[in-house]
Amino acid sequence: MTLSNTGSVLATLSQLTLNRTSVLTSRVKELSFGEFICLLDFITAEFQQFLRAIDMINNEALESMLEQVMDAFTLKMGQILQADRTTIFLVDEEKNQLWSKIPETDNGRATKEIRIPINVGIAGQVATTGETLNITDAYSHPLFNKEVDERPGYRTHNLLCMPIYSSKNQIVAVVQLLNKAGDSPFTTEDEQGFRDFAASIGIILESCQSFYVAARKQRGAAALLRATTYLGQSLDLEATLRYVMEQARDLMKADRSTLFMLSKETGELWTKVPNKDGTEIIPIRIPSNKGIAGYVASTRQALNIADAYKDPRFDPSADKRTGYLTRNILCMPVFNSANELIGVTQLINKHPGSFTSSDEEFMQAFNIQAGIALENAKLFENVLVEKQYQKDILQSLSDAVISTDMQGQIVMINEAALELLGCPIKEAVGKCHKNLWEQKLVGRYVWDVVPIENLKFRLQDSLKTGAKHYVPEQSLTIGLYLPKSQQSANEVPAQAKCAKCQLSAGETLNSEVGCNAEGGQTEAYILALRDRINPKLYIPWNDPLIPADWVLSVDQVQEIERSTNLTVNPLTNPEGGVRGGLVVLEDISHEKRMKNTLYRYMTPRVAEQVMALGDNALMLSERKDVTILFSDIRGYTTLTENLGASEVVSLLNQYFETMVEAVFNHEGTLDKFIGDALMAVFGAPLPLAENHAWMAIQSALDMRRRLSEFNRRRFFDNQPQIHIGIGISSGEVVSGNIGSHKRMDYTVIGDGVNLSSRLESVTKEYGCDIILSEFTYNLCRDRILVRELDKIRVKGKNTAVSIYELIGDYREPLNDSTKKFLDLYEYGRQAYINRHFQKAINLFDDAYRLNPNDQAVKVHLERCRNYLDNPPSDAWDGVHTMASK
Repeated sequence: MTLSNTGSVLATLSQLTLNRTSVLTSRVKELSFGEFICLLDFITAEFQQFLRAIDMINNEALESMLEQVMDAFTLKMGQILQADRTTIFLVDEEKNQLWSKIPETDNGRATKEIRIPINVGIAGQVATTGETLNITDAYSHPLFNKEVDERPGYRTHNLLCMPIYSSKNQIVAVVQLLNKAGDSPFTTEDEQGFRDFAASIGIILESCQSFYVAARKQRGAAALLRATTYLGQSLDLEATLRYVMEQARDLMKADRSTLFMLSKETGELWTKVPNKDGTEIIPIRIPSNKGIAGYVASTRQALNIADAYKDPRFDPSADKRTGYLTRNILCMPVFNSANELIGVTQLINKHPGSFTSSDEEFMQAFNIQAGIALENAKLFENVLVEKQYQKDILQSLSDAVISTDMQGQIVMINEAALELLGCPIKEAVGKCHKNLWEQKLVGRYVWDVVPIENLKFRLQDSLKTGAKHYVPEQSLTIGLYLPKSQQSANEVPAQAKCAKCQLSAGETLNSEVGCNAEGGQTEAYILALRDRINPKLYIPWNDPLIPADWVLSVDQVQEIERSTNLTVNPLTNPEGGVRGGLVVLEDISHEKRMKNTLYRYMTPRVAEQVMALGDNALMLSERKDVTILFSDIRGYTTLTENLGASEVVSLLNQYFETMVEAVFNHEGTLDKFIGDALMAVFGAPLPLAENHAWMAIQSALDMRRRLSEFNRRRFFDNQPQIHIGIGISSGEVVSGNIGSHKRMDYTVIGDGVNLSSRLESVTKEYGCDIILSEFTYNLCRDRILVRELDKIRVKGKNTAVSIYELIGDYREPLNDSTKKFLDLYEYGRQAYINRHFQKAINLFDDAYRLNPNDQAVKVHLERCRNYLDNPPSDAWDGVHTMASK
């Protein structure tokens, strides 16, 4: 059965949409049963077309449909009109451009997109005027633009360019045919032949473009919905940043999507992007007013750039760092709920073509949702950061801090408190022990864990009334029990669960109640507290779940006694109400540790005096007369170049061990180690009962003797000998703690320090091991045997100083050969000073024959011979100026 005058059901439905009058209803009333069935068939067929159209819109392959249609039409039109080359340019009204895809190779497998302004060239003329252009000689036509109208490497002779109209009589495309076969021009018959099918092609292209736009909007809306659903649920800033970039990239068909977050503190935009290979994440930070992203951040305006390298605002430095090439950019601001700029989204390299105004609309909607999600994630991150910040503050405190709830049960305990109670925090496996101890202690009453008298009463009073308590010098005695491996599994119950050991309540273990860094179990101390009734017994963990008969005797535990200052304070909420307690234990058992530290730098007697004087003994700076000793290993680099790192450390430790004893044996203070050098001070921080210069000299002589013994052992072990140089000078220095608030060291500064350091270096030039300045020599000249080496002016100083080689204690006898050598050297020096250089040479030659290895003699011989050939000026005073330090 047929239905007369049915017309298009789509048109009818369209009419119903535009006109609310029920036209279809009126028609249905008059239909017979058969006609109604026929109408239903029509409607069904029409709606099936709707369903197919919807399926096509949701199919991502639709985007290739337009390309396939254009390829087919291009091929067929060229065949019909016998053209050598045919191109269909589509009109892009948004960008006011003509665009097409042309093959890059002869086989047509690879294509590239070209875009030209809509008013340029012959194709542009046809697109703007709608007039057909049939040109017999292309190169003579004024509108012909070789760069636009002709492909590279091709020669155009004649062409036919015609518009294609849509159903709404708008130009949707331009067809350009080049070089008709046989070198004959295109005819009017060719134009008419094209017009015969141009209208149909226009409607098809119009439909394809409409489907393309609809499909794009459909997928964009779906992607935006997925993104906003996720962003609304995410509180992880890193995950949110990553998801925003992924969704934006997929949504816009971009090669890359970058979200720059604005840091108000530094005034920078920051992000993380992959390198060219995608193998590494590179952090990028740029000023918030630099580049494209900086421009958007500064102006709060979007930028849509078709060619990045032609835009002066584009900064190519990021491309240079990552090896990436940026072609086009869509950059838009991201705001929070208060309309404050929090970031910038940047899409790079759209495929295909460049970003459109519809892309901007989608990204604007996307950025609104992203801004809300980022704001939530940032707030959540700030909460986590603040929580971690407070936790880090608590853990960094040197005092033991324990927070409790309103019942006095432990809520948080810092590492200092665990360490005070004996937890091996500083050991290699201390982290696991720390976790185990925390699990045991959290939730316990603090007075059960910290056995300090009246702690329970004071904390309960603080929780009830808000009172604060401070009780100095409270004794804390605990025991540490280390289970033996041979004990039975039933002897040590385990109530905690370690994250690595995975031990739960009710499980038992032999002796291992901790675990090592690799996850294996290892022995760990158990906290044991004194029994309140019998102080000779200890209860492990003082835990009620442990059998009552499991107790330890005093000889089974390691007792630790500490002296603490106790502070108990309430924790209050913003309204002033008490919400918990805070127990602070200041460990004042540091005197022994301080003594041990001082013993490493000074003798016990001096250390005891410093302790008695208190902190002021070191903190106050003052001027003092002291003697400074510098010693250094000669040829250290050569000596150790063939040694491994552990061998070098072992050598230095053995050497310094005996040298430091030589300092301490003569009441010196070890100032510092400087690589292989040692600096010691005699007379500071406290004055010595004996002459400080004499003590320093005795220390140097002791070093000489110790080095001889040290080398003797090395000789028998077939190891190279060590030689040292020692410089000693006396004078006024400033002593005290010097440095910054973060780090201070006790030391001395002054000319005496600098001079002794220079003299230590001078020993190399004169070939001796110990050199004294005249200031040290004058303080104990009657006690020592010396040789006046020279009078020198060290680098950086104008005043000359006499220097002496320390030969030994005056009580040590010299043999005749040595006495004669020293006399000859002294006479030679006198002749040298008096400008009698030839006489000096004769005397030094005699001395050289007695001791041909003496470097000082060689130095003076060389000088005298030089002065014979080149006499010094009248102002010469015999002082030798050192050229180096």
